[in-house]
Amino acid sequence: MRALVLLLLIALAACARPVPTGVTELTYATPYPPSHPFSRADQRWIDFVAQRSGGALRIRPVWSGGLLSADMSMEELRHGVADIGLITPIYIRGGTHLIRIQSGFYAGADSIEAQVALFRCIAAASPEIGRELAGLKVLAVQGGSLPGIVTTSRPVNTLDDLKGLRLRAPTELLSVLRALGADPVNMPMGEVYSAMSKGVIDGVVAPGDTFRSLHFAETADYFNTLSVPRGAYPARAMNQRRWDALSPAQQQVLEDGIAVWEAALAEEIRAAEIRGLDEARAKKVRITPMPAADQQRFDALYLREAESNARLLDRFGIDGMQAFRAARASIPARNRVECRSGA
Repeated sequence: MRALVLLLLIALAACARPVPTGVTELTYATPYPPSHPFSRADQRWIDFVAQRSGGALRIRPVWSGGLLSADMSMEELRHGVADIGLITPIYIRGGTHLIRIQSGFYAGADSIEAQVALFRCIAAASPEIGRELAGLKVLAVQGGSLPGIVTTSRPVNTLDDLKGLRLRAPTELLSVLRALGADPVNMPMGEVYSAMSKGVIDGVVAPGDTFRSLHFAETADYFNTLSVPRGAYPARAMNQRRWDALSPAQQQVLEDGIAVWEAALAEEIRAAEIRGLDEARAKKVRITPMPAADQQRFDALYLREAESNARLLDRFGIDGMQAFRAARASIPARNRVECRSGA
């Protein structure tokens, strides 16, 4: 790892532009190209930092995975491969057990803003989350659009229609879908289009933006708008040592930028959802709602599985129920979050 870090730092230094006197430059690394909705939000934050600091802070983006890897980004960021980076702790297998599992505690938090607020409630009640983020300063928490059920040749009109369907789904949904008679699998989203096109899977649990962003409108014919809860997680972070080396004024600029970055991400995610559903309609994808009784049945299964997963964290010495109780207590009504411990 150290040799890799050294090589990357040497390469970065070789291509760096001269930094004017009085200007601090920070690198920002992301796996996405500049055209991606996430990157458009990133650019809005980059512009804010330049404007708010009067040019004293400059963010140099490295797009398209040119610096950080997808599966090791947190560790690479801790080692200083980049100053700031896009991280996905919910997909890392080791060292982020609670952050991954808490993403299944969000039933009732239907807006992106509610999801972000709920993550902060969970983090405040669970010191383990801070330990899992050691060495990093979080600069943005990210939520997302609620996924539905995208299918190719078989429509889903009720939960009973899930029986026998082979669906790509996130880890926290696998047992829920099995209980409903589906045959869920987990695979990288980048492989889903090909798998659906070849008939390897019948569909995927995914939000509407994927009809455009991942071109699912080309291979899928149906979309059921079952509201699958979506969790929030820390998605942009900075190397803690680099943060500590900044002046208080520079740190304040980045602190102020947290709300700006989160708002930009929410706006871009919602816009991408609209574009994706417009693409689905243009390609004649049939969009149907899930009956209310079936939605309630799904929500009950989801919560039962979330509590079971929380209890299983005991094997890692983590009090997952503390986080679960805080999450449930903090959502007295849909889309309204008030932090409570749940004790």
